[in-house]
Amino acid sequence: MKEKIVAYALVLWEQIKIYWAKFKVWRTKRVKRYHTLPWYRKIINLILTSIALFCIYLFVVDINLFWLFGKSPGLRSISDPNQSVASEIISVDGKVMGKYFHENRTPVKYNEISPMLIKALICTEDERFYQHFGIDFQGLFAAAKDMTKGRRRGASTISQQLVKNMFNTRKQYSTGLFGYIPGVKMLIMKTKEWTTAVKIEMFYSKQDILTMYLNTVDFGSNAYGIKTAAKTFFKTTPDSLTIEQSATLVGLLKATTSYSPISHPKRSLERRNVVLDNMARHKLITKRELDSLKAIPIQLNFRVEQAYDGEALHFRAYLADYLKDWCKENGYDIYADGLRIYVTLDTRLQKYAEEASQMQMKRVQRRFFDHWQGQNPWQDENHKDVVNFIEDIAKRTSHYKYLKQKYSNQPDSIDKYLNMPRRMKVFDYKVIEQDTTFSTMDSIRYMNHFMHNSFVAMEPENGFVRAWVGDINFKFWQYDNVAQSRRQPGSTFKLFVYTAAMMHGMAPCDTRTDQPVTWNYVEKGQQKSWTPKNSDGHFSGTTMTLKHAFARSVNSVAVQIAQEVGIPEIVKYAHLLGIRTPLEEKPSLCLGSSDVSLLELVNSFSTVVNEGNYHDPVLVTRIEDRDGKVVFEYAPEQKRVIPYEDAWLMTEMLKGGMTEPGGTTQALWEWDLFKFDTDFGGKTGTSSNHSDAWFVGVTPKLVGGSWVGGEHRCVHFRTGQLGEGSRTALPVFALFMERVLKDPALKQYRGKFPTKPKEKIERNYMCHTRLQKAAVDSTAVDEELPEEGIAPDENTPILSE
Repeated sequence: MKEKIVAYALVLWEQIKIYWAKFKVWRTKRVKRYHTLPWYRKIINLILTSIALFCIYLFVVDINLFWLFGKSPGLRSISDPNQSVASEIISVDGKVMGKYFHENRTPVKYNEISPMLIKALICTEDERFYQHFGIDFQGLFAAAKDMTKGRRRGASTISQQLVKNMFNTRKQYSTGLFGYIPGVKMLIMKTKEWTTAVKIEMFYSKQDILTMYLNTVDFGSNAYGIKTAAKTFFKTTPDSLTIEQSATLVGLLKATTSYSPISHPKRSLERRNVVLDNMARHKLITKRELDSLKAIPIQLNFRVEQAYDGEALHFRAYLADYLKDWCKENGYDIYADGLRIYVTLDTRLQKYAEEASQMQMKRVQRRFFDHWQGQNPWQDENHKDVVNFIEDIAKRTSHYKYLKQKYSNQPDSIDKYLNMPRRMKVFDYKVIEQDTTFSTMDSIRYMNHFMHNSFVAMEPENGFVRAWVGDINFKFWQYDNVAQSRRQPGSTFKLFVYTAAMMHGMAPCDTRTDQPVTWNYVEKGQQKSWTPKNSDGHFSGTTMTLKHAFARSVNSVAVQIAQEVGIPEIVKYAHLLGIRTPLEEKPSLCLGSSDVSLLELVNSFSTVVNEGNYHDPVLVTRIEDRDGKVVFEYAPEQKRVIPYEDAWLMTEMLKGGMTEPGGTTQALWEWDLFKFDTDFGGKTGTSSNHSDAWFVGVTPKLVGGSWVGGEHRCVHFRTGQLGEGSRTALPVFALFMERVLKDPALKQYRGKFPTKPKEKIERNYMCHTRLQKAAVDSTAVDEELPEEGIAPDENTPILSE
């Protein structure tokens, strides 16, 4: 084998020598002939040879011969350019709620751009745009001539600038081995711009090139593309730009920082007038128009669009995480691929939800400040400050981690800087962002005096989420309390206790006695005993219907029911109705001691109202790519999880909160809700020491739930009069529904529950408790509810309602 290779190499070498000898003979003849040519033929020959060599050079660079010049944009990337485009979130009522982007860019079409803007661009940036094919040789020679005189001028065409914007040839593509030679790198990059510009001219029309350029160019101030720039600087659209506005934006392109009308208004005005002069020189405007336009000052309506501008900020943050797996499976990037994400939220309902939450939480906050005036609200059950509460939070801050790294063995220095006042912004209801002077420790103390809330509303028949409020303010608290947070649901969890009861053959008109109940059980091998109490700490000894017990949230009856059906059955039906969080299977579960999220709780109530049919909460109905092609479409899936009869009976139980004497939902009567032919039901809930207050309200067309509590469980009201669900959470739902029902454009959310069932109901549900003299008004009961306990031992959660 070795001998064959050597022999082949020798033959090849002999062939090379033969061809080299022939080449030398041919070259000698050509040189002799060249010297005999007239002078003008020599010049022509030299020009043609230079052009041929230049074309060969362009070709060699473009194909990256021997990896000497680095890769250039290929035909595929030119025919289908990949530019970063913002994805839009579109509500069910057709409004753009917000965007996801790395670069805030939204493309427009040629006919959506002001003609004057295009003319201003051409006469300023590339006046021979319609005459060249990507390279302006006349401009190149003029630039070279100016360089010899010490004057710098650009010669890049719009097509070449488009190449730089779209393909980032100076950073994204390497310059190969020759790129390491000083002075050669820039020549290679410029060559790539030339070759790619020629390719672009081959693939696209002049209109397409102008449109692509204006959609990709950076105008500064986080404004990528003409649509975003027009909105950012003048709060208008590209087709509505005036001549002077167009000139200002075109003037920016020379240097977005140096000619920014925000940072350098004088320079920007001068540059704008240069553009106007160019327009006059090209007969686009008259001398009279030029003079009048120059006299107009730059009038901005400036506002930089941020990623979290707009509505439903917690929802949008959750949505980005919700779509992460889908994007990974399908190869999309919501921050760069220009998707149109059609969501189920309605901006009108979202507005009402945010208004209701803000209005109620301002009231709650005033009460909370008054309630804890002069004291720290982070106290334990013995009314003592939780030890190291503020210090432990401080250790989780980025400022502490920075100090810990800098002063690793100097705790005194860390403590000094944590307590050193500095300028910062904190939340305040009056101005939202209060600019003040606080130390890190002071700011933590201040911010932990605030109560928090969440609210979500959905349509029970399809699971479409229509409103989502994740907290009182997104900038200061990004953690979402609708789907991410999980807290003790208190008596709202009784929905699952009584559903299990109905599934075991019980009926709303069955009776139980309000009396002490003791539950003996084994936990981790130890024998334990649990004797819960009612919300007022007393047992009436009266016999009552299950409907009445549910409406009044009588703990003793709920525990009796739980004993009869068993905790595993309650867990089973909780999961069937919509709870996805794992639940602790112990007796106190029946009074809501195991954490759940607000979203899954509201969805579970929706399953009951939807006649026992379950839907996953639906956030997205359709996704389109940047070309309008549908890449995802929601396919409705409904599954029956409990029989129609049991769902009917549980709906009657929920309605009982409004009809039974002392029902906790009757606080809704305080609002203007009952002149719109709409039925209501619901359930309140309050957890340990009033740490979590809940209300889930139901109507035939809309189910809404609200949570109110501290960021940390030890921050709470001390009395039921102030901290229970009917006093804090229920008003959010009431204020929301009041606005929805009054809106004539939202009449579809009005309606009554059916009076006749679709199927025969075997069990009795048409019973009503007569008002006794000893009974009191529901609002009075709510006001006077003292702190309660349901567990005699300190290891069991304490719950109210």
